[in-house]
Amino acid sequence: MSTSTLPRHIAIVMDGNGRWAKHRHLPRIAGHKAGVKAVRETVKFCVEHHIEVLTLFAFSSENWRRPAVEVNHLMELFIMALEREATKLHKQNIQLRIIGDRARFDEKLQKQMANAENLTANNTGLKLLIAANYGGQWDITEACRRLAIDVQQGKLAPEDISAELIEANLVTADLPLPDLFIRTSGEQRISNFLIWQLSYAELYFTDAHWPDFDASELKKAVAFFANRERRFGHISEQLRAENHA
Repeated sequence: MSTSTLPRHIAIVMDGNGRWAKHRHLPRIAGHKAGVKAVRETVKFCVEHHIEVLTLFAFSSENWRRPAVEVNHLMELFIMALEREATKLHKQNIQLRIIGDRARFDEKLQKQMANAENLTANNTGLKLLIAANYGGQWDITEACRRLAIDVQQGKLAPEDISAELIEANLVTADLPLPDLFIRTSGEQRISNFLIWQLSYAELYFTDAHWPDFDASELKKAVAFFANRERRFGHISEQLRAENHA
């Protein structure tokens, strides 16, 4: 697989854990536990193929609306996963970042997040972003709020605010924008995930539930990406002319 046709940044909505469990007459939390294996396989694929950034949508700001029992199980699973996986990620030279509003998580989980990030902060391999209590609208709102404070303090004039400046204040400011967006389990929505950053991403949807999303499924998504002509507002003839220049 040529590195020139690989995405630099893959963003995934890991959907279908509950449906996977329901089809097997298991509790929903069993699906979430099974999904951890798919995360490991996806991370392994990205490391092996030198993908720069992988962003996984683990828990949206809207997921708090789920039944309290399920939310509590998810929080426990999150803590256990951080405890078990952080050292493994560190050994693989993977840098872990957790993006989203952490204020709503309890102190124990916030501490686990900080410890995992600190452990892997200087790693130079794959950047693994876990979106937890994240929403694209929240991300943009926070960026605008920071710019508004700068205007209020006289550090910035309103007319200086640009798309580039807003983007520079998003949680992904220092990273390449997502090239490939994947959503599993047959849903075809972005669902408030990286809504600014996905402006020019290629969108790939699969019927596979997240626990069934293995390396072969990811290869299909990457092959789809490789066959896309990414024009960014240009026409095909312009791109061909540039390539032959």
